[in-house]
Amino acid sequence: MAKTDIAAAELIWNLITGKTGNVSRTDFFPQKPAFEDSVCAQEREDAQSREISLPRAEPESEGISSAYLARFLRELAQRESTDIHQVLIARNGRVICECGFAPYRRGMWHASYSLCKSIVGMAVGMLVGEGRLKVTDRVIDFFRKRSLLNLTRMREMTVEHLLAMTSGAGFRETGIIAGNDWVRGFLEAGLDGVPGKDFAYNSMNTYMLSAIVTEVTGETLTEYLRPRLWEPLGIRRFFWETCPMGITKGGWGLFLRPEDAAKLGMLYLQKGRFGGRQLVPEEWVEASCRPGAQTPETMSTHGYGYQLWMGGREGSFNYNGMLGQNVVGYPDLNLVVVTNAGSHDLFQNCELMGIVKKYFETDFNPPQSLPPDAAAAGLLSRTVQELEGRGAVCRIRRGGWGCREAGGKKSLCAYGHGNGTQGGRKTGEPPVSEAIRGQERWLRENFLPALDQKTYELEQKQVGLMPLLMQVLHNNYTDGIRLIGFELRERKLYVKLWEGEEEKLLPVGFGRAAEAELSFRGELYRLGVTGALRWDENGRPVLKLDIAFLEEACRRKLNLYFDGPEGETLEVRWDETPGRDVILEGLDAFLGTGGKGFLMNALKERGVAEVFQILAERTIRPLCTGRLSAGELSGKESGEEN
Repeated sequence: MAKTDIAAAELIWNLITGKTGNVSRTDFFPQKPAFEDSVCAQEREDAQSREISLPRAEPESEGISSAYLARFLRELAQRESTDIHQVLIARNGRVICECGFAPYRRGMWHASYSLCKSIVGMAVGMLVGEGRLKVTDRVIDFFRKRSLLNLTRMREMTVEHLLAMTSGAGFRETGIIAGNDWVRGFLEAGLDGVPGKDFAYNSMNTYMLSAIVTEVTGETLTEYLRPRLWEPLGIRRFFWETCPMGITKGGWGLFLRPEDAAKLGMLYLQKGRFGGRQLVPEEWVEASCRPGAQTPETMSTHGYGYQLWMGGREGSFNYNGMLGQNVVGYPDLNLVVVTNAGSHDLFQNCELMGIVKKYFETDFNPPQSLPPDAAAAGLLSRTVQELEGRGAVCRIRRGGWGCREAGGKKSLCAYGHGNGTQGGRKTGEPPVSEAIRGQERWLRENFLPALDQKTYELEQKQVGLMPLLMQVLHNNYTDGIRLIGFELRERKLYVKLWEGEEEKLLPVGFGRAAEAELSFRGELYRLGVTGALRWDENGRPVLKLDIAFLEEACRRKLNLYFDGPEGETLEVRWDETPGRDVILEGLDAFLGTGGKGFLMNALKERGVAEVFQILAERTIRPLCTGRLSAGELSGKESGEEN
């Protein structure tokens, strides 16, 4: 069994058996900074590093009806499986539509996942254009200085094979948990196929391209691109993770704003030009957009080029990341569509992209301009305001409390699921009944005061606030929540979690999400928390929490059930979205097993495959119980801020 297989099996077993901390073999170090709402004054004054905003225009001035775009946004919001977060549409270099679907706000950076692979392809094209690299160069030749073993089988693998996902590499995504030196792991693992023959999607191919950029230039991929891409495009607010050896991850780990993602799409619409400068060689753009090996239909029906997918419209392309991260370019329309989401699909053959294609591929041939239409413009404006859930947002930032108005009407809906909602209710769903409204009002007035200052000690201490999918992707594993406490401040509810050495304070918004910025082992993430109060079928009060990680595709879902005359016991049922099916499908892809690899075969041979499925289900949807702590929160603790 390969080292990576053993590491993957150990990780899965550790997660299932409730071990916490850094359970992978890869060293953890905090990387992710907080997202800043705006660049600082010094950066704005620096001409070389200024942030460039795209011009805005009415859709009709660019030939597209505002009413048409309003229908597009509503359909995205109404489809539950899309879990749409942000949309931005630009035509002829101008933004004509943008929307953040509550609780997600427009303009915030978002995890791009595999979308950033296309940026790595751009960097390789720049090096080719500079004469410092050829696609026919052998991969092993870049790493001759290293003391590596068993490289004979790797001698036929070229840069082009990495670009086209035809490397045949045996070292797959499991390598990120097997140790710190991913380059060594990739080269010494050998091959599972013949280089250049078959398409096999593998993020480690892209990581190796990033490593080659570093070997050729002496800079990380991020550093190399700074004067060649980030600065010319005016991209300032982004963050790209590195591996433990300091190499930019390449195939994932980039946080990027939709407007900046649109610039990258426009760059390829213009054959590599932006702002009058040729940033990527035109011949490289053309080569990148030619399909190579045949791709599985479950991933795409249009093929794959150099680190990007082909689209259904003639000449179109897609920088695609799992769970709904897309930059779709339509050269004949000079149009870019950017989406961020938490959808239920891993590749671009999905419901979300189906909606995009419905509106912008099938018989869509808009003119260059349309007459102004005040009624349609008003409809689009109202639609965006409704989907964004404009209103008051309470926010904690680095220990400070604040409240601000975002404008517009406040929602009255008691639910607050937050995504594509008006006050938390999915557009098109029936209104919440008055009986449920009354139930929530009664619980808020009578139950919450009794909950104030109570703390529960959990019997199972292996569950963390960060969703499992995020823990694996960022190598940031929980130390386990041991205590859950509750506070009321000026009739507002806060949930306090003791996770490892960190105390996390969550404001709860009823009807509209409240924001918090929290540390997860030193990495800062922004959350939107929405609550609802109900009685369950057994007469127990239930606090439902929807916790959206606003920079990611993932959410945590918690149902907290209180039992006993004084609420002595607590039952916590955890879930996350994207949920069980997507996680298990991703796990299978992550392991490279297709259900037929080392892990599932070993389980089937022992007759415990069904047991494994049950254990995996309990790991993804754990149940924790707790009892009221002997001592309530002290006055000092309740006054502390996160």
